[in-house]
Amino acid sequence: MEIFFEIIKNVIVVLLSAVQLAMLVRAVLSWFVMDENKIVNFLYAVTEPFIVPVRLLFEKLNWFQNSPIDFSFMITYLIISIIIIILP
Repeated sequence: MEIFFEIIKNVIVVLLSAVQLAMLVRAVLSWFVMDENKIVNFLYAVTEPFIVPVRLLFEKLNWFQNSPIDFSFMITYLIISIIIIILP
């Protein structure tokens, strides 16, 4: 049974690492003016479900409303990093 939980933890770490990589690629691509394409749409589809809850929380608490920086993106990345560190 311990092996099963170890496999599940490793799968979660790999998936969260993939989401982090997608977030980094999305951030870098946001610096360039790009038309809607399949790569950008895929990155948004993969990363938005993780970012939206933090963004909604910030809107509810009226935090960082007029900031030019997307703090919800950064906090989500930080939360995923902490989870990856805690799991193994």
